[in-house]
Amino acid sequence: MSRALQVNDREKTAGRLLNSSARNSYDPEVDVDWDAPLDEGKPFIPLHRSSLYGTELWDRLSDEQRIELTKHEFASIASNGLWFEVLLMQMLLKEVYDTDPRTNHAQYALTEVADECRHSTMFAKAVDRVGAPAYGPLPLLKLGGRILPATLRGPSAYASILVAEEILDRYQRDQMNDEGVQPLVRMINRIHVLEEARHVTFAREEVVRRMAECNAAERAYHQFWTALVAYCICFSLINPHVYKSVGIRPREGMEAAWRNPHWQDTLHWGGEKIMAFLREAGLVGGPGMRWWKKAHLLR
Repeated sequence: MSRALQVNDREKTAGRLLNSSARNSYDPEVDVDWDAPLDEGKPFIPLHRSSLYGTELWDRLSDEQRIELTKHEFASIASNGLWFEVLLMQMLLKEVYDTDPRTNHAQYALTEVADECRHSTMFAKAVDRVGAPAYGPLPLLKLGGRILPATLRGPSAYASILVAEEILDRYQRDQMNDEGVQPLVRMINRIHVLEEARHVTFAREEVVRRMAECNAAERAYHQFWTALVAYCICFSLINPHVYKSVGIRPREGMEAAWRNPHWQDTLHWGGEKIMAFLREAGLVGGPGMRWWKKAHLLR
């Protein structure tokens, strides 16, 4: 293990995160102005982050249709973010089930579950407020999500959490200070970024601790599952049905997006930080390489 990946004592880290949570937490019911009017002239994500930006399909859209598409893409990302949060909560509760509840580690896991409950409510209210469907994942992915908490364990469970959280975090940091984006979206992103920073610290340290205990076979197992789940996360971000909002057939839109160099670059950019960490932790390689490349997280 490299010096960069040395971690603190588990109880000390959890204690510090508990203190931070007590000082710096938001309640979206109170801290978001849900009644504020939307700005009809502003997109819901930066236009250059749209999955169709730069394609022939994008060129055919009017300015109003482009903003409408970003609204539905935001709704897809937010509702899939909610899905990720629900899966994360299941994994954390499974962790707590086998942990002494008197420990800081167990108590911070429960605190994180409380954070994620608020985030899930916030994402649900945001999708409702912008007036778009809660797209969520495609049915096959949703079915896979039912078995995921029972399948993932150890470092691949925490690493999968990190992929979802850190890709969304990179998008949200990009947007929260962008005055060209809807103010409601920027506020939601700001809240999520602040609280997710604690969750990332918690999960990163668990990945490093648990990978240090793995033998070669276990390492290959976790490399495969982390990469496969990462591909599913990237694939699910934009539900193909969002394209119907601007008169594009879902399959046509999906195929155009996944061939689109701009969207591929966005996925790669979103995963840069987490991929550097996972590579150093030993989770990138072996049987997972095909899935990392299909997700455009690796070139």
